[in-house]
Amino acid sequence: MIIVHLIATSVMVGVIWIIQLVHYPSFHFIEVNQYTTFQRFHMSRISYVVIPAMLTELFTLILIIISMNQVDLHILASALLLIIIWLMTAVFFSGVHQKLALGYDQAVVEKLVNLNWVRTLLWTLRLLLISIYII
Repeated sequence: MIIVHLIATSVMVGVIWIIQLVHYPSFHFIEVNQYTTFQRFHMSRISYVVIPAMLTELFTLILIIISMNQVDLHILASALLLIIIWLMTAVFFSGVHQKLALGYDQAVVEKLVNLNWVRTLLWTLRLLLISIYII
């Protein structure tokens, strides 16, 4: 189970770094008259990538915790980070994308890029914690 979890987390780390360094900054280069169409496209298509990986990550983590014979701080810390990531995604990122679906707003895109650094670093830290656990 830990290998499936490691793979799902690795996928999400790769995805979040691409989103952070390439995709979100590219929001500034979309033509204003096509921006709402682009944002709707992004929201519908990114779900095909992130939802399966995020759900796999969550469910395998739950199974790992349930099956643990003893408490491991690396796994518990990574679980806490995953909860924070999910809360950030639900509370902030979903709403921002809904707002951007109404039209381009430079300040909102900048806020999205800046706050996504937190998610990017949290996911990266999760991968490190899981890797240490496996070693």
